[in-house]
Amino acid sequence: MVEEGNVEAGTKVVEAKGLCYCFWGPINWLKMLAKETHWSFVFGVVSVYGISQGLGGALARVGTEYYMKDVQKVQPSESQVYSGIISIPWIVKPIWGLLTDVVSIRGYRRRPYFILSGLLGLVSMLLISLHSKLHLVFALFALTAGSAGVAIADVTVDACVAQNSISHPSLAADMQSLCTLMSAIGALVGFSISGVFVHLIGPKGVFGLLTIPSALVFSVGIVLSEPHVPNFAYKEVSQKFIDAGKAMWTTLKCPEVWRPCLYMYLSFALSLNINEGLFYWYTDSKDGPSFSQESIGYIFSIGAVGAILGAILYQNKLKDEPFRDLLFWIQLFYGLEGMLDLMLVLRINMKFGIPDYLFVMIGEAATQLIWRLKWMPLLVLTAKLCPSGIEGTFFALLMSIDNIGLLSSSWGGGLLLHLLNVTRTKFENLWLAILIRNILRLSPLGILFLVPRGDPTCSILPTEMLSSKDEIEAETEAEELKNIELVSLVNSVDGR
Repeated sequence: MVEEGNVEAGTKVVEAKGLCYCFWGPINWLKMLAKETHWSFVFGVVSVYGISQGLGGALARVGTEYYMKDVQKVQPSESQVYSGIISIPWIVKPIWGLLTDVVSIRGYRRRPYFILSGLLGLVSMLLISLHSKLHLVFALFALTAGSAGVAIADVTVDACVAQNSISHPSLAADMQSLCTLMSAIGALVGFSISGVFVHLIGPKGVFGLLTIPSALVFSVGIVLSEPHVPNFAYKEVSQKFIDAGKAMWTTLKCPEVWRPCLYMYLSFALSLNINEGLFYWYTDSKDGPSFSQESIGYIFSIGAVGAILGAILYQNKLKDEPFRDLLFWIQLFYGLEGMLDLMLVLRINMKFGIPDYLFVMIGEAATQLIWRLKWMPLLVLTAKLCPSGIEGTFFALLMSIDNIGLLSSSWGGGLLLHLLNVTRTKFENLWLAILIRNILRLSPLGILFLVPRGDPTCSILPTEMLSSKDEIEAETEAEELKNIELVSLVNSVDGR
């Protein structure tokens, strides 16, 4: 009896410690990072990844959907094209990265770009929220400027992460975990409250709220701890751009590089994006299920949960699988999963007694889970294609190729909706658009031969591109403050 009592007491102590760790563990972890890297760096990561990209990105997505539909009153095909235009600043991320690496402003490489990013967001969001009848062209310009502000902040904080990873190599994984965690939590919270705020204050009011993340990014530029480097050699800037461009072009001409790049572009471009047509149908009171603003926000939040589950599944079960085998099954399931949208639009779910709201949430969670499973091995493959010395900038270049594929997907989807005459009130051919999209999602299976057969542990680049890696890393560590290597752009796993 005494032994049983001791066991029960010990179990209670362990449970109490476990509960305390769940609460104090993350706090102590953040304190440790703040102590080792400086509190302003942690503040910058939380502000950019958690507040600006995560929470702000979720609010901006839902706010923009309703702004185009209810305020500007554009057709779904037009809204699809405009969403692609707004994403253009993310395509030119290598330019922002090169600027933060080689162009110092008043002796600082990072702080001025945070300030510029914050100002872009503040001015653009205030313009949209305060102007009563803003013309579509100016609204599109403001939204694109706001997107540019977020993209510049993303590139700059990635540069800070890369720089701290060099000076604190033992904390590199912790810093990446912090970025991913903040982005995921921010997106989940943002989508959960987005529909409520759109209902209470309207889409223009939501844009007004987005000035808060921009102000936080601006404040990061004020408080960030960064060494001052006077007497910057501006005459060398053009030469550095030329050298980086030559190195990237030489690498792109290598078959081991351009073949996977071509696959990544085509796999994104051929998976047409018709989300705007589905959104208009979701909120239509005649032909669609007529979801409220709150319901739309909750649906997207379930999608954020699916994305998190996809990342966990990949990390624990699939990260060591060969690229070609894994992408085959993921692309196959991606095409089959699209049939859920077809079943919804054709009302097949009602025949099985499944409510629209539940069916849409299941579909959104499955879509985001599979999308994340597709995205993460491509991120790993992209990292494996980066040569020594220009890893960061070349990584950003390859990610831009992926973003061009997403832009092509968005514009191609808009064209498909236009050709099938899917409008604000006509959805008779929406099922056909979904069917065509699903068939095209399967087409990348025919070009999988472009993807290397190896797994993430195998080397893909030729030996000559990797031979000088140790020398470059040693040189970088010795002369870090004098000549920071172009490794600033480490892309986040979240998203947009």
